[in-house]
Amino acid sequence: MFLILIGQLQLQRVALGYLHLAEHFKMKASSIYVVLGILSVSYCSAIPKPGEDDHKNRVHDKKLSESLHEEEGEHNNDYDHEAFLGREEAKTFDQLTPEESKERLAILVDKIDKNKDGEITEEELREWIQYVQKRYITTDTDRMWKDHDIQGDTLVWEAYKKRTYGFEDDHNDENSPNFSYKDMINRDERRWKAADKNKDGKLDKTEFSDFLHPEEAEHMRDIVVQETMEDIDKDKDGYISLEEYIADVYDEDEEDEDEDYPHEGKPDWVESEKVQFKNHRDKDKDGKLNAEEVMEWIIPQDYDHSESEAQHLVFTADENKDGKLSKEEIIEHYDTFVGSQATDFGEALTRHDEF
Repeated sequence: MFLILIGQLQLQRVALGYLHLAEHFKMKASSIYVVLGILSVSYCSAIPKPGEDDHKNRVHDKKLSESLHEEEGEHNNDYDHEAFLGREEAKTFDQLTPEESKERLAILVDKIDKNKDGEITEEELREWIQYVQKRYITTDTDRMWKDHDIQGDTLVWEAYKKRTYGFEDDHNDENSPNFSYKDMINRDERRWKAADKNKDGKLDKTEFSDFLHPEEAEHMRDIVVQETMEDIDKDKDGYISLEEYIADVYDEDEEDEDEDYPHEGKPDWVESEKVQFKNHRDKDKDGKLNAEEVMEWIIPQDYDHSESEAQHLVFTADENKDGKLSKEEIIEHYDTFVGSQATDFGEALTRHDEF
């Protein structure tokens, strides 16, 4: 579900645009709901089928990839590719021949090898993966920053709201289709205020980055937890029950209707998630998760995703079991680190000229 704030917001912004058009051209409400229904179906069809790693997508601490690390019990190399390269570079590698992928990977290995001793340690890999993730955050923030009306070196809330939601203030009818988006605006404004560290009512670029990627900022963690609980806590009692926890990733009715994924009864991973909830998530054993338990779940303090991924890559490619990787070992296992035309048969993507 946490193709969360980014994925949902993209869909919501598209929906807002259609609602604006509907008002402008006096479309019937029934017509616009059909359009929104199509949008919802199109968006949902792009989301991977639920699997035992789906709840991990809610873990915000240095989330390395939008891909699942495992799919139906099988390791997913796309996760490693995105963690090692970054999302955009991973797409670029997928369009290369195996030979080209190996050549470019060799160049990367030289960059990762900081002390130039010809070997890559877990620490060097961890630092590289962290760099890749920070690069993504910086690039995304730069792109969004340029898309708004910046006054000096700050962005005010009203300018952001107008650029993002535009017409919303022109409609106050609670029966209007766009009335439901007022909650979205309120949620954004609450997060905006949390990101505004100096409380001057506007965000500089660093604060704006915290607004866009709250999982990366220590002072934004309460907001991340609050938004997660609002998403999952359907009965609004302030807790996440076992049923709500499972419903976050598994829709039994939807699964029963899905001819592409036939099975009798619930998948095994659903039972595994119940065990996770009871034995690990629910610390006080009261049958539900409070805010503190949700924070330990989605923003774990004792788990470093970059370190875990570095250990996984070394374990996979370390042929001589010396605890580090030579360039030869990495190239031999190139499909663990990067994709190519031979390892990815997805849709064709534009190939970048620069590396």
